[in-house]
Amino acid sequence: MVKQEDVDFLVDLAMECETEDPIDWGMLHITEKQAYQMMASQLLEQFDDVNKKDVMPVILATVTKLLVENFVLNLQLKGADNVLKGV
Repeated sequence: MVKQEDVDFLVDLAMECETEDPIDWGMLHITEKQAYQMMASQLLEQFDDVNKKDVMPVILATVTKLLVENFVLNLQLKGADNVLKGV
């Protein structure tokens, strides 16, 4: 069972990281807090059943997948920008 205090802790910690590369929330139909709470809850639920000794490799694999997805999406966005700019 995921505790709200665990979700809140994870949300606060993750939101501190956003100061380096802020997200433009203006064009989204969800608030920043809602997005962070939803993702933190899902993450805690995902790892709730993982054996404690296996948590680190699973976390690292998850972060790697997310970084690759983010990298590809950024490349696609930059490609779309280049098309719009005629580059």
